[in-house]
Amino acid sequence: FQRVVLYGPGGIGKTELCANIKQLGLRPLFIDIGTGSGFLDVERVEPAPTTWDDLRAVLHDQELWRDYNAVVIDDLTTAESLAIQWTLANVKAERANGGAVHVNSIEGYGWGKGYVHVYETFLQLLGDLDMHIRAGRTVICVAHDCTARVPNPSGDDWIRYEPRLQSTDKGNIRSRVKEWCDHMLFIGYDVFSEDGKAKGAGTRTIFPTEMPTHLAKSRSLADPVVYQRGSADIWKLLFKGASQ
Repeated sequence: FQRVVLYGPGGIGKTELCANIKQLGLRPLFIDIGTGSGFLDVERVEPAPTTWDDLRAVLHDQELWRDYNAVVIDDLTTAESLAIQWTLANVKAERANGGAVHVNSIEGYGWGKGYVHVYETFLQLLGDLDMHIRAGRTVICVAHDCTARVPNPSGDDWIRYEPRLQSTDKGNIRSRVKEWCDHMLFIGYDVFSEDGKAKGAGTRTIFPTEMPTHLAKSRSLADPVVYQRGSADIWKLLFKGASQ
């Protein structure tokens, strides 16, 4: 039972790829908080959670999950937004006079404290998902992408694709999620530069190994996998021996 994080540009087919795990005999239940699965024939939580408490309640509903062996969170970027809303509503900012007040933004806590609070809130979700791993379910989390600058002590910095999650020095959710998962897969379009212009044919590749262009990791895969519409090749490689 594995923890998979799948990220890439909007519209590239992340949610569809998650749906393709049904080809392996797995039965996933989608928690579609990002409203990305409406056009797919998948089983989903209805209505989708709209608050942090609702999301966690769904994950703790043991009766709901009894007949499913895979959890799909679509998506972590939206989940982080729910965690921020919950933090602002429930965690007060301490003041110098010993009092505590609610604030309207993460920066309102002062000195990076708000990012730490959100980080601690978000860890609850990872704990909930670990509960499903222990119950024998695979966990797949979708995330949107962003570009981030990579510090390079030996030379010039560069920019690469990373999951769009909080990455401040205090409370780095992005790094924690990478540590937590067994596989962080980046889906990208196949493009190349010619005469200073980007070119491509719309083909896609799934990358399981970190490269200068993207953040990734895998405990079992090393080579890129071509992603064709309807393909479950990546899941066949990851879930060899999965329950039918």
